[in-house]
Amino acid sequence: MKRTLIVVDMQNDFIDGALGTKEAVAIVDNVKNKIREYADRGDEIIFTRDTHHEDYMETNEGKHLPVPHCIKGTYGWEVADGLAVPGAIYIDKPSFGYTEWKDYDLQDVEMVGLCTDICVVSNALMIKALYPEINVRVDARCCAGVTPESHEAALTTMTMCQVEVVR
Repeated sequence: MKRTLIVVDMQNDFIDGALGTKEAVAIVDNVKNKIREYADRGDEIIFTRDTHHEDYMETNEGKHLPVPHCIKGTYGWEVADGLAVPGAIYIDKPSFGYTEWKDYDLQDVEMVGLCTDICVVSNALMIKALYPEINVRVDARCCAGVTPESHEAALTTMTMCQVEVVR
């Protein structure tokens, strides 16, 4: 069975940049170790990148979250140093959830990254809806939310929707 690790939005702006948090900084080494585990086995690794453009502040999201972040081509948009691995797939997504997961042959999925309560939960639930019979896991030790409370709320939501949460 093909295993896929989806690394959600581990970008500089979400770690220690415009929208960074101490909780995001704290998970970087855990995420590195998880990526190494999958890479060493030769499993598929997909990185998503939250991707906005110079007109971000005029978008619906920009009106609700008026903090320019992950502007394509900037340092904040880049995946954090030390996480990239050869052969990984990169997906630039313009919104919280990526709407084209059906284009991938997902059989067993583990997810890590940022932010638990926005993009991780959005993508986990989309994948579970598209592939209801596959295993979808989220490693809570490799995720951080906007706040610790919203992180926990997202983990509870995912558990209720039959996404396995590993602690």
